[in-house]
Amino acid sequence: MSSIVVGLDIGTCFVRAVIGIINDDRTVEIVDVAKKPSSGCLRNGTIVNIESTKQCIRDVIDEVEQNTGLEVQSCVTGIGGVQIESINSRGQVAISSYGKSERAITEDDVKRVIDCANSIKVPLDRKLLHVIPQQYIVDGTDGFKNPVNNIAIRLEADVHIITASRTAVQNITTCVDQANYQLDEVMLKTLACTEAVMIEDEKKLGSILIDIGGGTTDVVVVLNDAPICTCSIPIGGNLVTNDIAIVKGIPNSTAEKIKIESGCCWLPLVENENEEVLIPGFGSRSTELTTKVELCQIIYPRMEEIFTMVRDEIARRLSSMQLSGSIVLTGGGAQLNGAVEMAQSVFNTSSVRLGYPQKMGGMEDKYRLPEYATAVGLILAHEHHAQVEKRHTKKREASPPKPQGESTFKKFMKKFF
Repeated sequence: MSSIVVGLDIGTCFVRAVIGIINDDRTVEIVDVAKKPSSGCLRNGTIVNIESTKQCIRDVIDEVEQNTGLEVQSCVTGIGGVQIESINSRGQVAISSYGKSERAITEDDVKRVIDCANSIKVPLDRKLLHVIPQQYIVDGTDGFKNPVNNIAIRLEADVHIITASRTAVQNITTCVDQANYQLDEVMLKTLACTEAVMIEDEKKLGSILIDIGGGTTDVVVVLNDAPICTCSIPIGGNLVTNDIAIVKGIPNSTAEKIKIESGCCWLPLVENENEEVLIPGFGSRSTELTTKVELCQIIYPRMEEIFTMVRDEIARRLSSMQLSGSIVLTGGGAQLNGAVEMAQSVFNTSSVRLGYPQKMGGMEDKYRLPEYATAVGLILAHEHHAQVEKRHTKKREASPPKPQGESTFKKFMKKFF
């Protein structure tokens, strides 16, 4: 029987909801999308107004319910921004002790080595979000993705550990709960995004996903199908809007509209240098005119700063590591005209593209936009986690019961007779 999954992206500028149906063959079909402005609800990705946020959640899910005729009981949501921290760790366990013959690695051994790698002290104000295996090392040989059934003496694991602010997670849970929905899972936004927009080859070769939101720019670096670096820059598209508003002396709402309709951050893309842009009047101020070139000169420095900060932060964390994949841009800020060309210039590579969610049937024209990459990815990641958990449950149920050892009294009686 088909089931309903809702991906809820609670952002600084908008709350977006994507509703999908999981078919009997476990394929995902996107049915509808909706978004509502969240002005004043969040600041730099952090919820600052519980009442307004829960109302936005209720409104956006009500809209997809009315459009589809489906009843939503629960949702999956993501978290990002400066409240996210990550670290790489390594664990090691013995498979067979000295003097004994080697044996095959089991699922229990894999669990033990991940637990060992995860044995770091997490502060009380932090919540453990994800522990993701990067690779396994069997007797000094690295590169294993699944070491089960390999004969070994020692097993090691490299993992990527992601934690979030406990308060931030609790605020999200409270908002969803007070909106009368059940929260199935909270996961890292950029990690979910990779499920929707990255292909397998990009994940293996080493790619960077940059999610440009309103208040923050979140980044994840993926290599060999696993994240090796996650970080966040505390500036986003709102500062671009703010720059236009300050320079032109207009309200932020007007500046946002002008940015979306006429903005460009890469001057060579402005075909007509004399093309004019109308700035609506307000109050006692009359209507004004500016040019697209002048608008680009305002936007360019801030967008360059965002990409430069991302580049420097990745270089600081990964030093001289070589990445051969792509740079994928998602989020509402990525839809600004010239963002791809700007990233190509700052990162000195031509392998930059916009991250469009993969085709999954339904109404493709609405959800296949970079701004919906996170919400779509939340659905795909949640379904992937559910399938993995189901396989593990089946393995545990199918494993034969361990033979019970004889009691000491029985052994004594056998020996006696």
